[in-house]
Amino acid sequence: MIKLTRLNKQEYYVNSDLIETIEMTPDTVITMLNGKKLIVSEAADEVVERIVRFRGKIQSFTQIV
Repeated sequence: MIKLTRLNKQEYYVNSDLIETIEMTPDTVITMLNGKKLIVSEAADEVVERIVRFRGKIQSFTQIV
């Protein structure tokens, strides 16, 4: 899960495995696999970076176990 911020500054967590696309329109619009669209204040590059960091943490954890 990655932490993102709604345009009203409310933070919430999103399951990054369920993200289908990320677009800049100019707001960042995330389309989930179920078709739901989320608008977040983070730039698309930042969302991708958070996904990469999250998956890296999971990968390093599974190598330990």
